[in-house]
Amino acid sequence: MKNLRSDIERFQKFMGHTGPVSTLKLIKSCFNPRMAPVVLIRLAEFFFERRLGVLAKLFTMANVAIFGIESSPQVKIGGGLFLPHTVGTVLGAEKIGENVTIQQGVTLGTAEPDNGFTVSLRPVIGNHVVLGAGAKVIGRVTIGDHAKVGANAVVLQDVPPYAVAVGVPARIILRSGADNAQEQN
Repeated sequence: MKNLRSDIERFQKFMGHTGPVSTLKLIKSCFNPRMAPVVLIRLAEFFFERRLGVLAKLFTMANVAIFGIESSPQVKIGGGLFLPHTVGTVLGAEKIGENVTIQQGVTLGTAEPDNGFTVSLRPVIGNHVVLGAGAKVIGRVTIGDHAKVGANAVVLQDVPPYAVAVGVPARIILRSGADNAQEQN
């Protein structure tokens, strides 16, 4: 549940809140339409980790039915996840790092049908990544830390840290890691 607290604290920063987040504000945030899907993802993770697959599946299916987001409880997701809009989003990655923003309609998945959850076929998303609306990250692709993927980009190859990927298929249009590292710290 540490990750859920991190998710909510990041959400509160986006909402303009500064300073520590009270317990009441944490609870109220769970019912915000931008945070509720993240709460359901975290509940599915919680029950999956405790080998309560039926409960994990219940929360996963609730997320699909209510918010239109499909996320396997097997995906390892770091704290600070932000989903400003969710409809049509598929989170089928091996790992999603910390402080990642995922817009609506994003697909993270395999390049071929995979009815199980074959980790070696799935994308890996780094820390502090932004995935634009409609972006598709397909196959065993790594998106580096602090990278950005533009709206509707189709990523079929690795994106280096601090790079921006746009287009179909995606191409790198900016890569300035050292300069951006200074700005981020």
